[in-house]
Amino acid sequence: MEILFVAGFAPIVPDPIAGRTFYQEALGLPLKTVEGDYIAVDGFEGSKHLGVWPLADAAQSCFGASEWPDDIPVPQATIEFEVPDVQAAAAELTARGYDLIHEVRTEPWGQVIARLLGPEGLLVGVCWCPWMHDE
Repeated sequence: MEILFVAGFAPIVPDPIAGRTFYQEALGLPLKTVEGDYIAVDGFEGSKHLGVWPLADAAQSCFGASEWPDDIPVPQATIEFEVPDVQAAAAELTARGYDLIHEVRTEPWGQVIARLLGPEGLLVGVCWCPWMHDE
């Protein structure tokens, strides 16, 4: 089988209003109503990375330990949004009342990132990956 590209990704949100508020308003994604409560965009720049991330590795990245904390819902997936200024994006999300899992930091592989949980429990990162901008 030949896979050409990631055709789509959509968090499944139990609360459409909270999902719209977070993804469309707080993150500023150019999502429009398609039908009913479903919001989407076609032609948005694609994914630069697709992976299968072990929970122990995600816990290490978020909390510095291989176990996910019992008091935080375990995410089923992660999505990361590249932004020009991670500090400003994290500050904007915090100002809107969202709690970061961790503040802005640089991962050992060079990615600058802050993470939080979306309203449906999706692990969301706002980040800057220098290698994705090297010419």
